[in-house]
Amino acid sequence: MPKEFYTERDIEDLHRRGVTSLQLGDDVVLTELAFEKAGRLGVALVRGSQPGPVIPPAAPVRPYVSQLASPAAAPCPNAATPVIPAGEVAERIRAAVQAKLGPQVDPALLDVIIRRVLAGTGVT
Repeated sequence: MPKEFYTERDIEDLHRRGVTSLQLGDDVVLTELAFEKAGRLGVALVRGSQPGPVIPPAAPVRPYVSQLASPAAAPCPNAATPVIPAGEVAERIRAAVQAKLGPQVDPALLDVIIRRVLAGTGVT
């Protein structure tokens, strides 16, 4: 099935014609500017089969986030969430980055970046 592409101009045209929502699916592609224009003009973007908010076109796809917690391994809702010390979190991140990028990473710069990211997320 061919895909239908919408640009910023297409969204403006839809809005001028009085269209208040646009049904999104696998065959509909929005440019980033079209997504932003729809938000500014109040054109609702509706996904058919997938629940939840519509994700901007330029948003990164992060499948590794969903791989971290599989439904079978989900903790009991009444169980206490384990707390991992910040030092251990930093070590895990450092090891993962070094395994992925190898010796091309400056260790001092990597430490600074990890500290800033952890501080920005509230992990101290």
